[in-house]
Amino acid sequence: MEATETKPMTFKLFLEFIRFNAKTASAIPFLIGLLYSIYYFQEVNWLSSLIYFVAQMSIAFFVTGFNNVQDYKLAVDKTYRDTDNIIGREHLSPKHALHLMLFFLALSCCLGVWLVFRTNLLMLFMGAIGIGVTIFYTYGPMPFSRFPLGEILAGCAEGFGVFFLTAYINVAPTTLMGLFVNWPEFQLKGNLLSLFILVLVGLPSILADSNIMFADNICDLEQDQRNHRYTLPYYLGKKKSLKLYPLVILSCYVTASLAIILGLLPPEELIIFLVLPKIIQNIRTFERVQIKKTTFETAIHNLILFHSMQIIALAIAIVRTQLLK
Repeated sequence: MEATETKPMTFKLFLEFIRFNAKTASAIPFLIGLLYSIYYFQEVNWLSSLIYFVAQMSIAFFVTGFNNVQDYKLAVDKTYRDTDNIIGREHLSPKHALHLMLFFLALSCCLGVWLVFRTNLLMLFMGAIGIGVTIFYTYGPMPFSRFPLGEILAGCAEGFGVFFLTAYINVAPTTLMGLFVNWPEFQLKGNLLSLFILVLVGLPSILADSNIMFADNICDLEQDQRNHRYTLPYYLGKKKSLKLYPLVILSCYVTASLAIILGLLPPEELIIFLVLPKIIQNIRTFERVQIKKTTFETAIHNLILFHSMQIIALAIAIVRTQLLK
């Protein structure tokens, strides 16, 4: 490919290359984490939030773009490489595409170091774990994306990870957990109750984000098999995968309802049930036919529908609590 003439990556191609339409999956957990920090912990740091948002979107661009580069390089199916993968189809330079993605990775790392100085030393280790998962998701002799771990890791890293870190940078380290150094001694302190609360409230983000990756892999099942990518749908089979698919997104309602009952989410969150009929309709559409360019979008729409209601509910709850003060 490098020996033939390559085309420059236009802005339109860049947006397709990073799958900008799917980047809502990165932005929404950030908004929920920000609003939840204001609502539940009543703390917010706007500058740290802005820094983290840019860093998170940069790493989200890197993940998708780097995945495209790796899929192109590791492709066994030449038809996929030359006609389906955007690098081959649009005659882009894999080298230039990789350099662009490495820029976003470097930008994210630099902003992450800045956040360490603004928050707590523990942020360095949590960020390093996140970067490690990001890189080895598509790189190395055994990339996570080519195994059934992919869906779970995507949900935990992009769903819960973004939600948790957004909350973490907005509250005092002693509220959640922190690493405190007084040379030569160090101390790791945390609040288990606060951590449990974030895990429960963040579960819908894990489930909804994982379901997008699951739907993506269901659509790509035959293509992935030709390219030796053995994701969860490969092991479950298409029939069982389509039975599991609706259960994952509908589990968001179970976990959110539990959080509402326990008083961890405001009663306004019940508006999530307003979009349940549309989510079920989208599920039925995907169950009938699984096409990457059309019905796959229903999985993204379900995430947007559910979490949009959560965001609206949290915003209303914040206004209500502020007026009652």
